[in-house]
Amino acid sequence: MLVPTQKRQLDELGYLVLPGFVPPPLLADLRERVETLWELEGDEAGSEFRPEPGTRRLANLVDKGAVFAELVAMPEILECIEYVIGPNYKLSSLNARSANPHNAESQPLHVDAGAVADESGYWVCNTIWMLDDFTAENGATRIVPRSHAWRRLPDPGVTDSVPGEELVTGDAGTVVVMNTHMWHGGTANRTDRCRRALHGFYTRNDKPQQQYQKALLRPKTMAALTPLQRRVLALDDAENDRLSSETTRMSGFLK
Repeated sequence: MLVPTQKRQLDELGYLVLPGFVPPPLLADLRERVETLWELEGDEAGSEFRPEPGTRRLANLVDKGAVFAELVAMPEILECIEYVIGPNYKLSSLNARSANPHNAESQPLHVDAGAVADESGYWVCNTIWMLDDFTAENGATRIVPRSHAWRRLPDPGVTDSVPGEELVTGDAGTVVVMNTHMWHGGTANRTDRCRRALHGFYTRNDKPQQQYQKALLRPKTMAALTPLQRRVLALDDAENDRLSSETTRMSGFLK
């Protein structure tokens, strides 16, 4: 259960760090599964979404292992999502991103889905599942705390540091919950090892999914889901079908 200090951090700073959230056996399973998928999918890895220079990506992960369906409906995480964007939320996408070794590319500062809070409030929230340590040298995420409340977008293409910017570092197994109206972006990986993470992105029910889950999931995947997982994925939501069936795989910065 979220305690008052955690709620205050989400309210004021726009993010919350949960150290050690992923137990070591689950962490090992996740690492093994994403590496297997990268090998199996080869050049097609991440093709359900968008390519990004200097990285390996995977998309549509709920369809690629029961362990991923479990992640997106963990009660502790859903409590955080609900606190940020309210009770009417759904998974928008679950992707993996690995910053390549010796990759000088940094993401520009952006907000997820180009989202600006509207008259109903915040409508995007992302979770970063650290599969490797996040350090200042290997591509940790940079954030501008409190910028979620500014209700404006960063200038396009900004990769230089900005005033108030911080790096989110942590040990593998850490999960970071982010109100991703907050300005953020991945940084360069200057090490000789990849830096891997999962990104579980949620949106409010009145917005389209980044990846239309109902169209992507195979029947056997859907048949194995729990009622909670089905709700989180919006599989029985006719309004989501209308909103998401023509989604353009919206991104805050990828074209």
